[in-house]
Amino acid sequence: MSDYQYPVNDILFSLLSVADINKLAPYLEEPIDQELLEAILGEAGKLSEQVIAPINASGDSEGSRVENGEVIEAKGFKEAFKAYTDGGWVGLSGDPEYGGQGLPSFIATAVNEGVQSANLAFSLCPLLSHGAIEAISHHASDELKSQYLPKMLSGEWAGTMNLTEPSAGSDLAAIACKAIPDGDAYRIKGQKIYITWGDHQMSDNIIHLVLARLPDAPEGVKGISLFLAPKFLLDDAGEPSQRNDVQVVSVEHKLGIHASPTCVMSFGENEGALGYLVGEKHQGLKAMFTMMNNARQGVGLQGLAIAERAYQQALAYAKERKQGMKADRSGKAAIIEHPDVLRMLMMMKSQIDAMRSLVYVAAIENDLSHLADGEVKQKAVARTALYTPIVKGWITEQAQEITSLAIQVHGGMGFIEETGVAQHARDARILPIYEGTNGIQAIDLIGRKLYADQGAAMQDLLTEMAVDLDQWKAINFNAPLEKLSAALEQAKQATDYCLAAMQKDSTLGTGSAYAYMMLMGYVVGAWLQIKALVASQQDTQMADQQKQSWCQSVVFYCDHVLPRASAFYQAIESGHQSVEVLNEASFAR
Repeated sequence: MSDYQYPVNDILFSLLSVADINKLAPYLEEPIDQELLEAILGEAGKLSEQVIAPINASGDSEGSRVENGEVIEAKGFKEAFKAYTDGGWVGLSGDPEYGGQGLPSFIATAVNEGVQSANLAFSLCPLLSHGAIEAISHHASDELKSQYLPKMLSGEWAGTMNLTEPSAGSDLAAIACKAIPDGDAYRIKGQKIYITWGDHQMSDNIIHLVLARLPDAPEGVKGISLFLAPKFLLDDAGEPSQRNDVQVVSVEHKLGIHASPTCVMSFGENEGALGYLVGEKHQGLKAMFTMMNNARQGVGLQGLAIAERAYQQALAYAKERKQGMKADRSGKAAIIEHPDVLRMLMMMKSQIDAMRSLVYVAAIENDLSHLADGEVKQKAVARTALYTPIVKGWITEQAQEITSLAIQVHGGMGFIEETGVAQHARDARILPIYEGTNGIQAIDLIGRKLYADQGAAMQDLLTEMAVDLDQWKAINFNAPLEKLSAALEQAKQATDYCLAAMQKDSTLGTGSAYAYMMLMGYVVGAWLQIKALVASQQDTQMADQQKQSWCQSVVFYCDHVLPRASAFYQAIESGHQSVEVLNEASFAR
C-alpha cells in the first residue's frame, strides 16, 4: 500500500492558472498571494499525509460501535481530530466575528482535498460541521450564533445534518418528526436515519440541525422548519451540561466508509429533545439547502479526492509490479510498460485533471457569489448554481470508474483487501447517493437551473467556452480544439432539446436529465483541460516534462473521454429515455 502524497503542485496550478484566484482580489481586504497559499497548503499537506492518512486502513478495519448509548469511533480518530482542530482548520473560512479566520472558502476546499484523500471516513465529520456552521451563520438568530458558532469554529463542538427518516428519504415532504412549542424553545420528537457522525467522542458537544414540523405546519415541503438541538444543553456559562433527550439507537453496517458512524438517531424518547428554531417557521428547507448546497460541492470534492488516492496507489503499484517481459526481451517488465496499463492510468489521470479544474473553478465562483457585488455577484450566483449539480453528479460518477480502474491495474491483488485499493472503491460508492442521488442532481440541473431561467445561465457558460475556443485558435492544438468545438455544438443543441422537452412536459422532460448532466460534465471538463494546457505552455516556470504531461493528459482526454459526450447527446436527441418510451411495461417478460 503506497503512502498518500498531497498533490500540492497540481492544486496550486488549478487555483492559479485555471480557476484564477486573482478574480477575487478586488473583493478582498488583503489579497491572497502565492507565497501565503503555498504556506497554508504546505501545512495542510503535512496534516493529511502524516496524521490523517495513517489511520485510514485501520479505521476501515475497526469501524465504529455503540457502547452504553454512545458511539465509540476507531482508534486514533480522536487524536487526529484534535490535531485538525488545534491547527485552526475548522474555522479557516469562518466569520472572524465568531473566531473564524475569514479566508476565502477556496482555501478550505484545497485543504479539504487532502483531508478527504487521506481518509474519507474521517473527513465526513468536519464536512458536516462546516455545513452546519454555514446554515447557522446564514439563518440563525444573533443569540444562537453567539452561543454556538465560536465553539463550532474552534472545533470544540461538531455539527450534523438530520434530514432523512425511515419513511422520508429524498422526498422530504414526507417528514413526520414533530416540534412542539415549549416556551422560547421546542420539544422535538421523532427518528432520523443515515446521520453521518451523528454521535462520537471526538468533540465536547454535537450540534444537530434537525428538520421537523410544527403543530400548525401545512403539508408538504412548505411545512418544514429547522431546529438546532445540541447533544448537551448549555448552562448559564454557555458550557455543555445536562444531556439532551437525543440518543443514538445504532450504527449501520455499510459497504464502505466503515470508520464513519452512520447513525439511527432518536429525538425525544422521554420529555422531548430541546431545540431552537433556526430561521423562520416553515422555512426550514430553505435554510437546510444552504447546508446541502455546501455539502453537494463538498461531495464532488470527495469524488476527486478518493479518485486521486486510488490513482496514486495504482501508479505506485504499476511502477513496482514486475509482470511479463520487456519489449526487447531483456528482462522482466514493470507493468507500467504495458500499453493497456498505460491506458488505464491515463484514463484515470486525464479525468482527475479535469475534475480538479472543475472543483476549483466552481470554488472560485462560489467565493465570488459571496464576496462580489453588482453584475459580477449576480453572474457568480448563477454560475455557482449551475456548477453545483455537475460538480456533485459528474465527478462522483467518474470516481466510480477511477477507483474501479485502480483495482484493475492491481490485477488479482486489487481484489485482496490487504492491498488497500479495494477500500477506495467501497468508500467511493456512497458518493453518487450522498446529498441527493445523482438522478436528483440531474433533475436539479435541468429543472431548477436550466429551465427556471430558460437557459440564460447555461447560454452564458456556453458562450464563454466559444469565446475561449476562438482565442485559442492561434495556438497549435488543432485536434483537441476541433473535438471540443464539435462537442460544444452538441451541448448547445442538447440544451435546446432539453428546454423544449421541459416546456412540453416538465415531468417527461426530466428523462433526459442524467444524460444532460453527464454531457455537460464531459464538455466542461474538456474546456478546462484545454484551458489548463494553454496555461501550462505559457508558464515560464513549469518544467518541460510537466508541460509534456499536461499535453498528453489533454490529448488523451479529448481522444478517449470527450467522445462519451456524443453518446449522451444522441440519447437526448433520440428521446428514448423518456417515460413515454420507457415505463413499467418495458421490463415485462
